[in-house]
Amino acid sequence: MGYLARWAVRRPVLAIVSYFLLFLVIGTLGSRFGGELKDSFNLPGTESQVAQNLLGETAGASEATGATATLIWGVDSGTVEDPKVKATIEPVMKEIAELPAVACVTSPYGEKYGSDCPTQKKQENPFPLPPEVQAKIDKGIAAAEKATSPISENKQVARATITFTEITEIPAQTAQTIIEKVETANGQDGVTVGANGSVLAFAGQEPPKSEAIGIVVAIVIMLLAFGSLVAAGLPIVTAVFGLGAGLSLVNFVARFFDVATFAPTLAAMIGLGVGIDYALFIVNRYRQAVMAGHQPKDAAYEAVNTAGRAVQFAGTTVMIALLGLFVLGIGFFNGLALAASLTVLMVMLSAVWLLPALLSLLGDKALGIRMPWARKNKTWHPEGGKWAHYGRLLQKRPWLYTIAAAALVMIMAIPYFSIRLGFPDDSGQPAGSPARIAYDLSSEGFGPGSNGPFFVAVQLPYALDEDSLRSLIRDLQATPGVARTIPNEAMVPISVTANQTIAAIQVIPETSPQDPATDALLERLRTETIPQAEQGTTMRAYVGGTTAVTTDFTTVLSNALPVFLAVVVGLGFIALTILFRSLLVPLIGAVTSLLSLGAALGVVTAVFQWGWGADLLGLTSTGPILPFLPIMVFAILFGLSMDYQVFLVSRMHEEWVKTGDNALSVRRGLAGSGRVVAIAAAIMSSVFIAFVPTPEDTIKLFGVGLATAVLVDAFIIRLVLVPSLLSWIGPPTWWLPKWLGFLPEVHMEAEGAGDEIVDDDPELVGAS
Repeated sequence: MGYLARWAVRRPVLAIVSYFLLFLVIGTLGSRFGGELKDSFNLPGTESQVAQNLLGETAGASEATGATATLIWGVDSGTVEDPKVKATIEPVMKEIAELPAVACVTSPYGEKYGSDCPTQKKQENPFPLPPEVQAKIDKGIAAAEKATSPISENKQVARATITFTEITEIPAQTAQTIIEKVETANGQDGVTVGANGSVLAFAGQEPPKSEAIGIVVAIVIMLLAFGSLVAAGLPIVTAVFGLGAGLSLVNFVARFFDVATFAPTLAAMIGLGVGIDYALFIVNRYRQAVMAGHQPKDAAYEAVNTAGRAVQFAGTTVMIALLGLFVLGIGFFNGLALAASLTVLMVMLSAVWLLPALLSLLGDKALGIRMPWARKNKTWHPEGGKWAHYGRLLQKRPWLYTIAAAALVMIMAIPYFSIRLGFPDDSGQPAGSPARIAYDLSSEGFGPGSNGPFFVAVQLPYALDEDSLRSLIRDLQATPGVARTIPNEAMVPISVTANQTIAAIQVIPETSPQDPATDALLERLRTETIPQAEQGTTMRAYVGGTTAVTTDFTTVLSNALPVFLAVVVGLGFIALTILFRSLLVPLIGAVTSLLSLGAALGVVTAVFQWGWGADLLGLTSTGPILPFLPIMVFAILFGLSMDYQVFLVSRMHEEWVKTGDNALSVRRGLAGSGRVVAIAAAIMSSVFIAFVPTPEDTIKLFGVGLATAVLVDAFIIRLVLVPSLLSWIGPPTWWLPKWLGFLPEVHMEAEGAGDEIVDDDPELVGAS
């Protein structure tokens, strides 16, 4: 990329034209050949995955594996069987049945709509059964009809099942249309209508306008820092174009990988933040060189040879950390990792391709349209000014600031030790949303556990082993925490394979999916009830269903997190060791990045699980933290923290090489890079915070988590803990064992380059 950046400086017009040609090609790929976004989970080696594979062979495969949605409605007065209620709901069911990928809509009123509804014609038996056998069968059928009735006992709530043609691949547009039809019908003729199901989880939500908010905040900050409207606008322009290209690639990748429906929003959050960040460093370095008297092209060369190198290092680190998610072996993460990493790649390309060309082409005009506060001259001395004074303050009592900063971060991390990972249920959806309405109606009419039943897949030793099946059902019904099972003992098995060796049992808990008691019930079923029922038999049973899948997903990620952290931190340690030829600097960088993660997760736990400040954020409820949040936040945070570490410590290292004075090096490092780190972190955190107003709690969660991580890492770790700790340690900071002398020397800054950014440099206040 270094060659690309230098070529862009030499041939700015050609570089700009070629960039936009590439932009158009990528946009075409995304719009014409893009795939559908979908949320799917595949957990190889887990019990829920085994259960899901077996359940896929049963008659109730769609419902058991989550390939269904539920249309549910209720009335405050009268019953759902009133003609007016039917007249309101039946057209909705018919319209939904005609949508792509919808196989059938099963009405509680006895009708079925759709092109692929199963036929249930009663077969006349040519050989009449004995009266006592026929009576037993009729009794079982009656019990089944009562237990599985889609109308509540008080007849005020009813539900219809929407079955899809595929188990995991449901078009996002179909889900969106279902939500729209439900929202239109809700409230008509006194009927409350909702819909839920995993395939509808992210449908019907308006994309937040947070990108615009983040851009406005970034412009304000850079105007204050640069004092030039053009200089403030260039990072925005390059970041936006890079973001657009990245999101087009996300759509294209969705054609080949399962990409979650919220992946574009997450990618936009990350891409916009790092895109502005990267462009900021380059523009700042260019501005510094121009104000020092360099010609525009020379200044552009200097910018890409200095700040541009750090941008490449930071961007590559972020992408490697994100792509490291592939080692987890979970398809859900593959799509997220690709979406986010491709967006980072495109904004990084924009920073080292489009931006240098624009700087070279604009010349002095790149710093044009000066603000009133940027017209004052000021002289600079490396030992004078705010950041140098701040450095001396830290060095008066470095141990005190080191301990205070570390203690503050650790206090912020305390809530993390009580974190409960898991997926929130629909009770956390915004009030009045179709999913929240469906959840409340289902709880009211059929019990809280109906919102997340378990499905037990049973492998029978021989065809329709009724004795083994009834024994297992009896044990399941007797398990504390189980409200009921379908089938029950009085029922004929209702879900079996063609050869009648695999059966499905639905277990409805007494508690909601999010309730910790439900997790305890799952553990009890797997470790006590089912093993006891299997003793002395060849029958095997596995607990699956959406609730079990989410629990196993959480367990898999919790077990994978330490390994993931070790790999990413280890790679970062090696890279920083080579870069700074020191052991303590990379060790401090790696360990402190974990401190930032702990503080961020602590804040997230306090807000989203404990409820601290939940009203301020507009949270509808509190509950478990998404299990993939720690991994995703760290993957992003690590690259950013290495970015700040490089910009700050590289300037200190440069002074150490020149002077051999550790205290002086730390002070000048702060004077040289402190301000740019503070500005970059303020912009980055503002972009992340701008996503908090979205109605989707998942995006709120990531916005708060990432913003907290950036603020803690930059303002507490990099600007307080690191310089005070390095001052405390002294010259051993830069020690490298002789046996590591073979390591290559890598210079982040071009030889002879000036300060990365200096708080009191005349350029910062707009010297003319």
